[in-house]
Amino acid sequence: MSDDDLKRLLDDLQAKKLKLGAAVLPVEFRKDAATFNEGLAKLPGVAAVLQKAGVARMSTYIMSAHQELTYLQNFRQHAARLREIAVILKDHGSNLGWSTLAPHHLAEHAHPFIHSLSETQELIVAIGTGNVGVQLDTYHWFGTEEAAEDILSLHNEDVITVDLNDAPTGRTIDEQRDLERELPGATGVIPIQSFLDSLMKIGYDGAVHAEPFNAALRAKPLDEACALTAAAMKKVLGLKSLKS
Repeated sequence: MSDDDLKRLLDDLQAKKLKLGAAVLPVEFRKDAATFNEGLAKLPGVAAVLQKAGVARMSTYIMSAHQELTYLQNFRQHAARLREIAVILKDHGSNLGWSTLAPHHLAEHAHPFIHSLSETQELIVAIGTGNVGVQLDTYHWFGTEEAAEDILSLHNEDVITVDLNDAPTGRTIDEQRDLERELPGATGVIPIQSFLDSLMKIGYDGAVHAEPFNAALRAKPLDEACALTAAAMKKVLGLKSLKS
């Protein structure tokens, strides 16, 4: 977009009481060095555009196992690469957060890796740039069997973004699958109220997204899917329905 086009977009969003939330990190840091370096070279340009649009938060995820690298090797690689990313984002006034992946089937590799909030905090300390934190996701929070107290150990500035969803019924935690979820509050399997209460107590002021990964929802017409998602979000956030 040109500067004028971007201004028109932002003015239109503001008039509708909307604003842009978090962006997805466009750098693939989990694979080989060439792939990482290619993405890293493009990041300053992306970060500059997002800064102009007022987007100051980026999110990504960390795989919970690796087929070749040991825990320590993987930790050092993540710390080094995420530090390079974080330095670029800091130059553009942006923060980076990531979620760890809880479902057990994702850890079926030779070497387990970070999958808990405490381990994530160790990686944040190792990076040490001051603009990295966590992406809290109800599904992964539930899958790692963490509690409200774990969220209460954080501060507002530690939480970069938040994803809300629910889990299918009739499955143990071990049987849950990463891309098979429900809309927030749909089943009640995940104790979303205590999750949100904890966020309120630490004063979280960032974006909250729905992330159901639900095939039935995805198959619906766009307007219907948006309406169902909006209704679910209003329900769990305690908002009244908006009048058209």
